[in-house]
Amino acid sequence: MQTVVANGNDEFVVLGKLNSPHGVRGWIRVYSWTTPIDGIFDYPRWTVEVGDSRRCLNVVEGQRHGKGLIARLEGVDSRSDAEELTNARILLPTEALPTLESGEYYWYQLEGLTVSTIDGQSLGTVAWLFETGANDVLVIKGDRERLIPFLPDEVIQDIDLDAGTMTVNWDPDF
Repeated sequence: MQTVVANGNDEFVVLGKLNSPHGVRGWIRVYSWTTPIDGIFDYPRWTVEVGDSRRCLNVVEGQRHGKGLIARLEGVDSRSDAEELTNARILLPTEALPTLESGEYYWYQLEGLTVSTIDGQSLGTVAWLFETGANDVLVIKGDRERLIPFLPDEVIQDIDLDAGTMTVNWDPDF
């Protein structure tokens, strides 16, 4: 999952986006930022953002298709209906996300945290994260860009969401 989108008092997390139509009956290709990718279908009601407008759509069907996903949404019955949703972002209210165990975090919660070493040297802020297969990697933007593996207890020493900080055991010259 990606960034949080604020809309007044409501906050949404971006689950993915709608790509191009698939066929002529309203199916549309879906790009998912959830892990696993078909976890996006665990949420049967999406807030779909096209430009400045948002609307809620129910997922009628969703499935893997080749290496990707396709979905059929309520009220999207033709290829032209699906074309209108091309590049729309799929949003979910943050309160709809499952509660995590202590020490677990959603990626969007880590983005924007101020990162410093255990010696107190500031490295910058978490710009985004990505997967490598072996472990997740934090991209830290500060005086320069740093890639820091997300390895709790080894590299990541402390995360304080309330304070907006992360402490890492990392050589600032690396």
